[in-house]
Amino acid sequence: MSKRTASENVFDKVAETDATDESAPAEQDSRSETVDESVSETAGATEAGTDEAADDRPSGKPRRRIGAAAVGLVVVTALASAGLLGWRLKQADDTGAAGRAALDAARNYAIVLTTLDTTDIDKNFQQALDGATGEFKNEYSQGSSQLRQILIDNNASGTGVVVDAAVKSATKTKVDVLLFVDQSVTNTLNPSPRIDRNRVRMTMELVDNRWLASKVEII
Repeated sequence: MSKRTASENVFDKVAETDATDESAPAEQDSRSETVDESVSETAGATEAGTDEAADDRPSGKPRRRIGAAAVGLVVVTALASAGLLGWRLKQADDTGAAGRAALDAARNYAIVLTTLDTTDIDKNFQQALDGATGEFKNEYSQGSSQLRQILIDNNASGTGVVVDAAVKSATKTKVDVLLFVDQSVTNTLNPSPRIDRNRVRMTMELVDNRWLASKVEII
């Protein structure tokens, strides 16, 4: 076995150093490639996750459609409520106007019925029939002849005054009225006026745009 010289040992070390130097860049390149691949994979995964998250997010259009539908429903409901309220107010106004008109007619008719003058009895009776309708007109017409003769025989007269009156119930075509009527009466036996206080319930009905009495009751 031959002995290795010092120079051979030096060359061997240099060769080992060169081999080590050559392998180092290769290892660094390998690590760089591994890092790059890891970064690329991470970036890809991040992008994929972002895309999936974007896909999972609900679109704004359905929400806008639902919102628009809800607003439309609110508007329709508000309009319907306003229309119903307007209709009710109109009905109330019409009924109130009917009640006032019927009340005025009942007041006037109560005076017609309680004001009599034997010197013009036929006119009184005609006015009474003209302001009546239905059941009451039939009753008054049937009894008017007998009543007329009694008034003439007793030289009776009367003057009526409506003290107070109010609507009991009302629709647009039929109104019930309560009246307090004082009647001053004179006749042959009682030449001095006598006051009769009467409570009268009168039903007024709208006939051909006129409020006429269909029922008259002393209560």
